Amino acid sequence: MVTYLDAETAPLRNTGQIRLYNAESFEGMRRACQLTARCLDELASIVAPGVTTAAIDRFVFEFGMDNGALPATLNYRGYTHSVCTSINHVVCHGIPDDKPLREGDIVNIDVTYIVDGWHGDSSRMYPVGQIKRAAERLLEVTYECLLRGIEAVKPGARTGAIGAAIQSYAEAERCSVVRDFCGHGVGKLFHDAPNILHYGHPNEGVEMRPGMIFTIEPMINLGKPHVKVLSDGWTAVTRDRSLTAQYEHAVGVTETGCEIFTLSPGGLDCPGLPARS
Repeated sequence: MVTYLDAETAPLRNTGQIRLYNAESFEGMRRACQLTARCLDELASIVAPGVTTAAIDRFVFEFGMDNGALPATLNYRGYTHSVCTSINHVVCHGIPDDKPLREGDIVNIDVTYIVDGWHGDSSRMYPVGQIKRAAERLLEVTYECLLRGIEAVKPGARTGAIGAAIQSYAEAERCSVVRDFCGHGVGKLFHDAPNILHYGHPNEGVEMRPGMIFTIEPMINLGKPHVKVLSDGWTAVTRDRSLTAQYEHAVGVTETGCEIFTLSPGGLDCPGLPARS
């Protein structure tokens, strides 16, 4: 049985119950998420061949410090970096290091800032120099999956509608959807209920109600959907070493649909791809 709670009076831990936030909370999320979006915008001019993911990690930390925000991943469950950087066949949770990015790479950069207790969680794909058409197409398909998932967010619908929209499009484009990771509730907690699957059927999942806040973050592979986690305990890769991509927005359910909190202020939600209206 799913229960919904007033977020103002709910305990600050993941109880499996779904928080419903008020207008003041939505404003707090806007501030946190827009700082994250600004950082991701800045990274569009930084990501290039020869740049290390360690340098990107330092930039994210310093940008946060300069703006009074703490990176949520720093020392989270033993993770010692301010950002996740996932290159080529790395699905998610890639760890920054001193290896330079190479021409033709694609990299997902996942940033979460904590601003006044609110978590602004978002990620984007960045092409490194000129990329092959297959990689460019994967980015286009994955971003479209994100948009279609967001379009399914409305009060009264079930969260399965999000996954169904993503899966139907991805598979029609001869790509696969990663099942091992999902979107999640977010707000005063980094990871909260409900889980947002990126596959499934419209009549599955929980009912979306105004005030819910969660991420949608489809991971789409050019090959098969299977992944494995490396011995570091964090880095997830495609088992067949096929290219993978991910885009992530944090959204809030409104009375009429949804609000995207992490939209790029500079129109760079999909850097390196043609602008989308």
